[in-house]
Amino acid sequence: MSAQDFIVMDGAYGEGGGQIVRTSLSLAMITGRALKLVNVRGNRRKPGLRQQHLTAVQACASVCRGRAVGAELGARELYFTPGEVRPGKYSFGIGTAGAATLVLQTVLLPLSKAGGESRVVVSGGTHVPWSPPFHYLAEIFLPTIERLGCRVGVSLTRWGWYPKGGGEIQAAVKRSSSFEPGLLNQPFELKRVTGISASSQLPEHVRLRQKRRLQSRLWKAGIEAEIMLVEVPAMNPGSFVFLCAQGRESVAGFSSLGARGKPAEQVADEAADTLLRFLDSRAALDRHLADQVVIYLATILGKQAFTTSNITRHLLTNVWVIEQFLPVRFEIEGGLGGVGRVTKHDK
Repeated sequence: MSAQDFIVMDGAYGEGGGQIVRTSLSLAMITGRALKLVNVRGNRRKPGLRQQHLTAVQACASVCRGRAVGAELGARELYFTPGEVRPGKYSFGIGTAGAATLVLQTVLLPLSKAGGESRVVVSGGTHVPWSPPFHYLAEIFLPTIERLGCRVGVSLTRWGWYPKGGGEIQAAVKRSSSFEPGLLNQPFELKRVTGISASSQLPEHVRLRQKRRLQSRLWKAGIEAEIMLVEVPAMNPGSFVFLCAQGRESVAGFSSLGARGKPAEQVADEAADTLLRFLDSRAALDRHLADQVVIYLATILGKQAFTTSNITRHLLTNVWVIEQFLPVRFEIEGGLGGVGRVTKHDK
């Protein structure tokens, strides 16, 4: 394979993590362009492919009958040659508490453009650090990308916490449909807040303290929140809170995970703090949704724009990856860490 035959992506660019791997794989499948990834996860303490990223590579190769050379644990370089993406029934197991949501997100957009319906099962971690929990996927991400033409239904079969995982997500991916992205740049107007306080293999008072702290913090800000208590079976102990802020035109999500020695009140405070900061920004999209939707906006013709509560390094890195594959240009207004506006232009 000559240098002209593939696009080369530097995995150490920007935030230098797994997002470059996942977005590059998705775009390689969509465009049909062969990919060479170098310096894979070059800015991470343990660079190279970890089990979660390896599973994403294998998932992509499966759904498009592609070829992945160098796909092994710890690999710093990878060649991926995509084939035709085919709808069907797929099952992928990470085998660790790696994020099942991120593996699923890697194949969603290509499968939605495949011209048929697909069923996808991913097992691993469903509520783990440094990744969108299942509830964010189901209540924030998927309703937003449905407006952008990608229709996906999901269900949580089993919860999976760090470090054992063992969770399972099932997804039904439908054909792409019409889109209505224009409202994503409107100021956020809060209608209501709902949420859950969940735990596994922990005393009931943990869930109750999380709930009470959430409601107390939000009540002081003039917000009445409906918080549901949930006890769930899992392979190891864990706790979690999630807040869904429903706006007039968009939705935003905020969560926090418990950990050994971390008080229930701190878990609740982390989610409440991020929600309140978001509301102060008046932006349409929260910081995580911003970097997750740019790939969808990039595949829609015409100028598209949104406002976000935080210009993150993840967002800037994802924009850079997309611009290497597609004839689009992103205009970013606002500084790193601040409120901003993102506009996509076609070249």
